[in-house]
Amino acid sequence: MGVRYNAEKKKIGNYYSTPIFSFRCKCHLCDNWFEIQTDPKNTRYVVTSGARQKDEEWNPEENGGFAIHDARPDIALVIDPDKKDTPDDPLAALEKTSEAQANLTKVQIPRLEELQDVSEHYNADPYTLSQKARKKFREEKKIDQQKRKADDDLKGRYGLPAALSLLEDDDKAKEEAKSAWEEAKQLHQQQTAKRRRVGRVDVPSTSRTASGSSVSASSKSSLDTLRARILSNTAKNGSSSASSRQSSKPILPIRKL
Repeated sequence: MGVRYNAEKKKIGNYYSTPIFSFRCKCHLCDNWFEIQTDPKNTRYVVTSGARQKDEEWNPEENGGFAIHDARPDIALVIDPDKKDTPDDPLAALEKTSEAQANLTKVQIPRLEELQDVSEHYNADPYTLSQKARKKFREEKKIDQQKRKADDDLKGRYGLPAALSLLEDDDKAKEEAKSAWEEAKQLHQQQTAKRRRVGRVDVPSTSRTASGSSVSASSKSSLDTLRARILSNTAKNGSSSASSRQSSKPILPIRKL
């Protein structure tokens, strides 16, 4: 399974933005030291001192696997007709065709150039772009805070729940609210008119014209009768109150001298 070593790791350089590290280890069989470095360019490790690299090719047939042979020799002949043992590489065969070359020159290369131009445009001055983005974010945040404060004031004024979400104050919301208010107003007017029609008592006009004089005469006689009754009741109440006051006076004894 291999041997684990305690290595001294240090950074010795960079390959573009990828760091290159070296590992200095002590051999477990002797007192010598050996050093290994990373190779990001070729994605491998390189032995620089104290040891030699041992190349062992892995044979799948010897390890219970299956070897890959040239299943389609016609592709190899298309790639290189003179060489019979060319490996089977469908991608290489595709790159050699005229359609692939035309697609590369007319579609892929211009598209890559456009993407590169866009990338250079947006990454030419990152500080200015970041400044614009932060400024826009601050303005949107300020507007959002003002809107939230106005909504909270409105909820507190009318006792609305805090979790209630209010509509946006735009033209569409205003039109919808106006139409809803007009519909409710019309419905209220219809209901009021219906109540008035139900509660109103209709009296025929013919009976009024025919018995106008009799109604006026009877009303006068009833008023006179009511007035006389009120006067008589008032007189009775006055006499009864006077007699009650006289009877309620105490009789004091008279002392003879």
